[in-house]
Amino acid sequence: MLQYPELPLGSPLIDAELPDPRGGRYRLSQFQEPLLAVVFMCNHCPYVKGSIGELVALAEKYRGKVAFVGINANDYGKYPEDSPEGMVAFAKEHGIFFPYLLDESQEVAKAYRALRTPEVFLFDERRLLRYHGRVNDSPKDPTKVQSHDLEAAIEALLQGQNPPLLEVPAIGCTIKWKPGNEPEVKVG
Repeated sequence: MLQYPELPLGSPLIDAELPDPRGGRYRLSQFQEPLLAVVFMCNHCPYVKGSIGELVALAEKYRGKVAFVGINANDYGKYPEDSPEGMVAFAKEHGIFFPYLLDESQEVAKAYRALRTPEVFLFDERRLLRYHGRVNDSPKDPTKVQSHDLEAAIEALLQGQNPPLLEVPAIGCTIKWKPGNEPEVKVG
């Protein structure tokens, strides 16, 4: 079976500074909220489109407790909808008020070993990875969601407990890699 290596639970935050499409810059370590959710996402993926409402609602519900940061690493040369201009339009259309950053080199996605959109990395107050995976169990169709995995992980961590699920494979489109940036595959 082919699989990609994952960032192990308990790993420290991989810090990076990335631009937003409006000219600002953000460093992942700058956020002071108790929890940090790093979400690899894009504009064209139907799974992101189906999950973005829940992501925005969670960011609003946990404002001041959880910092949300979206990162778009897709090759927008091949997927023009994921361009910086597309990111601005997508954020406006969906009411995204948290930073939505561009990983044009794809180095951050590679460092996190991110593979899908949406894919969530949730860090605790010590900025150690405590949850990795999906937003929910039906990211393409919000009407069929039965398991709100990210919200359950947030609630548990805010109460000083372990998330009920620590790792749940992300469900979504693959990150659209530039030639030569594809992650290495391990066989096993």
